[in-house]
Amino acid sequence: MDQGLISQINLQRLPRHIAIIMDGNGRWAEEKGKDRLYGHYHGVESVRNIVEGAAELGIQFLTLYAFSTENWDRPPLEVEGLMHLLVETIRKEVPTLNKNNIRLHVIGDLELLPAQARQEMQEALDLTAANNGLQLIMALSYSSRWELVQAAKSIAAAVQTGKLSTSEITQETFREHLATRAFPDPELMIRTSGEYRISNFLLYQLAYAELYFTPTRWPDFRKNNLYEAIIDFQNRERRFGKTGQQIQQEAPIV
Repeated sequence: MDQGLISQINLQRLPRHIAIIMDGNGRWAEEKGKDRLYGHYHGVESVRNIVEGAAELGIQFLTLYAFSTENWDRPPLEVEGLMHLLVETIRKEVPTLNKNNIRLHVIGDLELLPAQARQEMQEALDLTAANNGLQLIMALSYSSRWELVQAAKSIAAAVQTGKLSTSEITQETFREHLATRAFPDPELMIRTSGEYRISNFLLYQLAYAELYFTPTRWPDFRKNNLYEAIIDFQNRERRFGKTGQQIQQEAPIV
């Protein structure tokens, strides 16, 4: 842990919610002459390290893009290996989550998961439900377009049954039908491995998030990398459509 980096972070201005696209496991492994699953197994170490780092800083919400709906189209052996890794990791990590007062949440089309994976996931959700520290959200079998379609269907059903009229539909109404309705929108989105896109991840929720891209592959991403992203975030001026002058005038005098 780099205390120099820690000292540069303003703990009073932390992003409340950080979202991460954990990219580069397969390429990291291939660069080492290994199969892609080797990279995924090492990526688990990064998950542990970053979850711990976020909890230590006092981040309230952390969303990790673990598996997209498009990932089901990967080679069968890789998908099978990923599902096995998922079940194994969840089983092992629950005691650590409870020890650190971390609550696990999951968003995504979980019906696509194998039965054992769903069972292990539900047990982990139940066992961590009382924790009120870091809220760890795993986006699993998730895509934003899937989520938006589900929200539209849910709103349409409410209109059809008379529970909602079209004139009552607002941005807040739409937000209440998203998979993330229980969480604030992310303020900082990090993507590893040097790709400059958001890959169908939280399209609605990232409207005003600060985007941070790093060439570091996910298996090499550690707390210091997280600190660097937060420092970069804190050095930006977030205007939300206003001018820089307006933001400066609205800033509290200290």
